[in-house]
Amino acid sequence: MNTPHVVVVMGVAGTGKTTIGPLLAARYGVPYAEGDDFHPPANIAKMSAGTPLTDDDRWPWLDAIGDWAHGRAGLGGVVSCSALKRSYRDRLRAAAPGVVFVHLTGDRALIEDRMSHRQGHFMPTALLDSQFATLQPLERDEAGVAVDVTGSPEEIGARAAAALDALSEPTP
Repeated sequence: MNTPHVVVVMGVAGTGKTTIGPLLAARYGVPYAEGDDFHPPANIAKMSAGTPLTDDDRWPWLDAIGDWAHGRAGLGGVVSCSALKRSYRDRLRAAAPGVVFVHLTGDRALIEDRMSHRQGHFMPTALLDSQFATLQPLERDEAGVAVDVTGSPEEIGARAAAALDALSEPTP
């Protein structure tokens, strides 16, 4: 990428957004923001209890991420955000029109296995089915790339960076 962009690392829970996001931020020399930190406490409590969020739960969270991305416009940054639905991505783009998405994709069994081994995260594996049911992959008219999550974090990060670098300049 020739100019600083704000990159949204998206995907279902357990794909590695929190691992790959900082790797991309370091590669591009821009700040990283953890999307989970933008959730209000009520959302964390709901997910911790195994209850999927509703769209109404997500709007303030997406708005907070969009505000962060807007503030980084022209400066660059990387933020993790599930951004599972097109309408969620549209909301982020409305706040920060130049965002580019990296959709981390993978086999459900691999993702479930990774989720079952992580420590200290509020998202239970029980919500994985609802995440996959909600997921609407990037469409052709959306600035972004899909990156498979097999391999080591370094391999995934390198594939993501190569895909981003190959993107043509997005229009604001």
